[in-house]
Amino acid sequence: MSYASALTTIIHNPRLRLLNALRAKSKPIMTFLGLPSFRTAQIVAQTGVDGIIIDCEHGHISDDSMHNSTASSAAMGVSPLVRLTMTHPDLIKRALDAGAHGIVVPQINTAEEARAIVSYAKFPPQGVRGQGSPFPGIAHGIDLPTYMKTANETLITCLQIESKAGVDNVDAICAVPGIDMVFIGPNDLALSILGYVPAKGDEPEFVDAIEKIVAAARKHGKWVSRLSNDGASCREHLKVFDSVAMSYDIRALQNWYTAELQVARS
Repeated sequence: MSYASALTTIIHNPRLRLLNALRAKSKPIMTFLGLPSFRTAQIVAQTGVDGIIIDCEHGHISDDSMHNSTASSAAMGVSPLVRLTMTHPDLIKRALDAGAHGIVVPQINTAEEARAIVSYAKFPPQGVRGQGSPFPGIAHGIDLPTYMKTANETLITCLQIESKAGVDNVDAICAVPGIDMVFIGPNDLALSILGYVPAKGDEPEFVDAIEKIVAAARKHGKWVSRLSNDGASCREHLKVFDSVAMSYDIRALQNWYTAELQVARS
């Protein structure tokens, strides 16, 4: 049985900024948030980004901080996505119950893992997600009954392909119904394929891996995104990708202070 998904839904909720931009093919730009502050989330949301990936995998983000950043980003009209620490169903439930507009799941290597993610992220009959949180409707700007009816086809389920095994199985992963987007983590991908980071970017194995991921996403009608380090890289990557995540709040702070201190001390 087939179900509507974020890729095919005809529902339009103006609060779902990232989903609406992806469906309009307007090349939305996201960024990563690693600092545990709802004020940081508000400040980043004011910059014009379309989505904020709240990084529970590598960032300093606790469960409380994830809730705070999700709520504050959504209140500012920017779509919060939560990058999980792992594929455990409880973590998927917590992120979506907080009101996330989608999830980003790292280190997916097989179609079996992808199918499990879809099951955990969807309410019955499509999946096994439990209901009970009073919060997600707030972040979507709708009441809970409407959220329950629309969540399965408006939440973005995004998987990271960032290993040799993931690349080897990417066609089967992208074929899984309910997967909306694949995201390339270039640093872990380089580490897995090349044995070092960062990649120079022109290594044949690395280039081939990225091209294979993009081709599989296109073949199966999925959105494809990646990390970009700066605005110039974003501009180039958006010629190929549906969306990008531009850097990280922590790097932005470091880079600004480093550059300005060099000017001050010159």
